[in-house]
Amino acid sequence: MSGIFIVAAKRTPFGAFGGALKHMSATELGVVSTQAALEGISPDIVDQVFFGNVIPSSTDAAYLARHIGLKSGIPIASPALTLNRLCGSGFETVAQGANLIKLGEANVVVCGGTESMSMAPLQANGLQARWGVTLGKGLHLEDSLWSGLTDAYANIPMGMTAENLAKQYGITREECDAYAIRSQHTWGAANEAGIFDAEMAPIEISTRKGPVVVDTDEHPRPAATVESIGKLKPVFSKEGVVTAANASGICDGAGTIILASEQAVQEHNLTPLARVVSTAVTGCDPTIMGIGPVQAIRDALRKAGGLDLASQVDRVEINEAFAAQFLACAKELDLDMAKTNLHGGAISLGHPLGASGSRITAHLAHAFSSDPSSKIHVGAACIGGGQGIAVVLERA
Repeated sequence: MSGIFIVAAKRTPFGAFGGALKHMSATELGVVSTQAALEGISPDIVDQVFFGNVIPSSTDAAYLARHIGLKSGIPIASPALTLNRLCGSGFETVAQGANLIKLGEANVVVCGGTESMSMAPLQANGLQARWGVTLGKGLHLEDSLWSGLTDAYANIPMGMTAENLAKQYGITREECDAYAIRSQHTWGAANEAGIFDAEMAPIEISTRKGPVVVDTDEHPRPAATVESIGKLKPVFSKEGVVTAANASGICDGAGTIILASEQAVQEHNLTPLARVVSTAVTGCDPTIMGIGPVQAIRDALRKAGGLDLASQVDRVEINEAFAAQFLACAKELDLDMAKTNLHGGAISLGHPLGASGSRITAHLAHAFSSDPSSKIHVGAACIGGGQGIAVVLERA
């Protein structure tokens, strides 16, 4: 994929479940990140829009990508597509955008992901609501958020897939808690150092006390300790390892990546942050869906010319769906933790499902500027239902 560049990358702060961003729809969040990414770039040059979203949570959800494009000033003639590859949706938009540019069907593509988990609806069964229920049975509301986090095919909630990996790889509760605290503390150090400033798109919200600017992730708990989270009980299995503290946070947020061809970079005087080298997506056993990044990373590196993970990759980011899931991937890939998830991950930052791939891509793209010696970055995520997705970036 030579000549395909990331020329802008922004994300909103991630709001806690029911927190500061709970009144913003997924569309509104996507508009914020997209307008921020387009700052200094004319929306008129955008040829296509791809936006990922997992759980439709507002009345305009069916129009999400199109509305984000139009509200961001992108021309009416430029089409838009909303897609859903679950937790890999943000990455998938980059893959789709890169493929479109590679085929010569676009020169500039807006790629992003957004999620309002706070707005995930409690919903009635449409068949029953419209056509009636049997005598003695009333309408019941189903939590679309919980349903979305449960694989009905494999009949397993996502948390149990992490428990399965913990058993398979011999991962303990103590290891999970220790990794969760690493995520919290590394986010705290990175935030103090201003590491996230380049990727952040602050949001002004209205409160009873007047306008407030949200410019920091709301979910992290950098003061947490192994002792404090060790008191929590396992959620999915009585003797299990997964707790609320060592799993990804339920959050709201969005991210946007602007891709451009080499021709567009030259024609419009754009400044590349990184080059997209390759992407890969693969399938795995749904009952251990969290291992998906392993093969996806291997495939993406193979497509990038057979890059060696240990010696040729400078930064790795794997979405922290669960500490047990991440640690299983780390063991299988023999990851060097000195270059992996250096600034926290979904355990600290949170995991707005459709947006996390966009956040990781943005973070890795901006990381080249802070480390002049860094040449190759890899981002990846596991995907509910048993898939994995990865992207390889190179210094531009």
